[in-house]
Amino acid sequence: MLDEQEIKRYDRQILIKDFGVKGQEKLKNSRILLAGAGGLGSAAAYYLAAAGVGRLRIVDRDQVDLSNLNRQILHWQKDIGRDKVESAQEKLSQLNPGIEVEIRREEINEDTLPELMEGCDLVVDGLDNFSTRYLINAEIFRRAIPFIYGGILGLMGMATFIQPGLTPCLKCLFPQAPPPQKFPVLGTTPGIIGLIEANEAIKYLVGLGTLLTGRLLVYNGLEMRFSEVQIESNPECLVCASI
Repeated sequence: MLDEQEIKRYDRQILIKDFGVKGQEKLKNSRILLAGAGGLGSAAAYYLAAAGVGRLRIVDRDQVDLSNLNRQILHWQKDIGRDKVESAQEKLSQLNPGIEVEIRREEINEDTLPELMEGCDLVVDGLDNFSTRYLINAEIFRRAIPFIYGGILGLMGMATFIQPGLTPCLKCLFPQAPPPQKFPVLGTTPGIIGLIEANEAIKYLVGLGTLLTGRLLVYNGLEMRFSEVQIESNPECLVCASI
């Protein structure tokens, strides 16, 4: 149930057709695992918190660095050297005191991931590497919960909604990981892709609209264009072919 303060806070989104009080209650009763509190994670986290997702579990092992501040808007000058999860918790709790922000300062790996995903309704990608994304991709198929992928490079970005049993998986989309590298980023790019991820998460939790299932949305910031690519399943995929 929503109290009077919550009804007033979320009034504008409650007015959305097919959203209503029931949709807001669904958000309140949800838990999202946000993997990473960097550029993508900053944008997604702000709007998931503002929308009233009841519990955000944020995982990141890094500390804030000066070079983060062109894009990681959860973190400010005063936070340099501070754990990103603590910085994130401070800002999000001030933005919306009515939600629970759980933080875990640890690495996402084969040992930690099962516990980190426990009780979560979906996973939102705030990562910058494919090795961890592949771990999450495999685990969501074991648990049958969705994963919203987002990737960026310079002024380019992309996003898709991966749902076990319904869509191709991340390995179908990217059979081989790109080599690790320090890549360029304009701060607006993770902002745009992170907001798309948050939008998809809210739609899924509420049961609203059409999701980015089986479709890769591609953003070209240089030309200010969006395009779509249909994602095909790999019949020999070791992750999802047997689902």
